[in-house]
Amino acid sequence: MKCRMKKIMSHRVQVLSACLLFSGLAVEVSADGNLPTKFTNQGGIVNTRHNLTQSTIGAGAVNMNPYRNDYGEICVYCHTPHGANTVVDLPLWNRTINANSYITYDTLGTSSLTSIVGQPGINSLACLSCHDGTLGVDSIINMPGSDGYSAAQQTVQSDAFLDQWTNSSGPDASVHVGLNGVNEAAGCLACHSTDAGIVGAGAADFQAFAIGTVLTDDHPVGIDLPVIGSGTDFNVPTGVGASILWYDGDGDNRPDKNEIRFYDTGSGPRVECASCHDPHGVSASGFGGTIKASFLRVTNQGSAVCLTCHVK
Repeated sequence: MKCRMKKIMSHRVQVLSACLLFSGLAVEVSADGNLPTKFTNQGGIVNTRHNLTQSTIGAGAVNMNPYRNDYGEICVYCHTPHGANTVVDLPLWNRTINANSYITYDTLGTSSLTSIVGQPGINSLACLSCHDGTLGVDSIINMPGSDGYSAAQQTVQSDAFLDQWTNSSGPDASVHVGLNGVNEAAGCLACHSTDAGIVGAGAADFQAFAIGTVLTDDHPVGIDLPVIGSGTDFNVPTGVGASILWYDGDGDNRPDKNEIRFYDTGSGPRVECASCHDPHGVSASGFGGTIKASFLRVTNQGSAVCLTCHVK
């Protein structure tokens, strides 16, 4: 264990030294604590952490170049107009989806859990393709321009394929890392973590977003909606569609971005990651306003997210 920790620490120091070198700073390596996001969260996805080009933070984005492809386009990290992933039913999906099996919440044996829990559905797998840490944040199928497509990349990340990309913003990526919560030295957490007091130059702490493949310490996903009726402690969804239920707060009979919902992909309505989160961001004041923290559909002030569904 001691040797492993020394190895991780050594790697982090090397990564941090590289970050400082690329930014042109000649300073000693030191712990600089958890720093806030450099994005404004104003106006749309371009000003959020889901803009993986990092374009809005300027020269600091170059620090990430050796570890991910900068495709110069925001949407391409998830979507493509042509050559989308055919193994998963997600809209114009451009990311690799691997065949992970997740350790789910029901393995805890919690007596109060009465609903059936399955493997995450597609509206969770989309999020987990980054957040489980097993794939690079830049692991896409169809890169911008011509001759940048690989059908094999649909289910298996190929660094050789990704290495074909040339970063126009700085050094080319030599590795393609992911949000890794298991072996921090191998992923984004080598810089974006406050563990052991080492954080990259200007890097915020991403540990909360590196979910991993063990889902027992997060709200269950892939879990059936409880049977709702007299005596249950779950609010009845007021919106009903062919493959979705939702809490229709404004009564317009459509699932708006700021309304929590449940997805039915063939086995009944289930809670998935996208039930509570919108990856493009939701603003309480409409387009142009501040996007809610952690891309929540509903602010959790006063446990509002929890109390949307649960009667407590």
